[in-house]
Amino acid sequence: MRWRAAPDTLSGMDAHAHSPASAREGAADPLSRKIELIVAAYRRHDEIGRLLGELQEAARGESPEAIALAAEPFRDIPEVIGPLYEHIVDQRPDDARALVVLASAYWMSGRGPEQVAELASRAIAADPMHRGAWHLWALVESDPRARVGRWSQVAERFPSDELARANLADNAASLAGAEEDPEALALAIRTYESLLPTATHPEQRSALEQAIRTLRAWKL
Repeated sequence: MRWRAAPDTLSGMDAHAHSPASAREGAADPLSRKIELIVAAYRRHDEIGRLLGELQEAARGESPEAIALAAEPFRDIPEVIGPLYEHIVDQRPDDARALVVLASAYWMSGRGPEQVAELASRAIAADPMHRGAWHLWALVESDPRARVGRWSQVAERFPSDELARANLADNAASLAGAEEDPEALALAIRTYESLLPTATHPEQRSALEQAIRTLRAWKL
């Protein structure tokens, strides 16, 4: 697989990040400075092909550690992160974090779910406790019922993962509305209720209570 330009979409996940101090230190090394200049030039010329060629040339022969450090300040620019992390994954095909970062960059750029799912599955095989990998694995499932099943697996595997439970509830509610499925409706209500005890922000608690009231009023 190799990076190609694609339209941006919204997503991406990986909890790991270098510290701000590490990012500042990275700016002093030659590769980090080179990447900074390439990205600055890209922001002016906006030529994706030129960007990709320059990034691939800059990363050639560099260590995964050096590439990851140089890439960190640009985690929100998938067309920068993607080609850099392709080099890392080439060198470390079983690095779960690198696989998740690359998969997230692909997803953010609108790459097909098959490629993202393949990377997520590889990350899970490399590290079965990497939650970011499991989240991507569930997120890219296109079938609504199967997606509910995947989020249910993630929530069961990581009981304290509130984001997984929120996604499970949201997807179950959508499935219940689309297919008039009472079991999905019950799952959505039950899962939203499980989030109430840890909802510390008033806005969050109010939104959960409103969702529960609305779902309880549904007649399927």
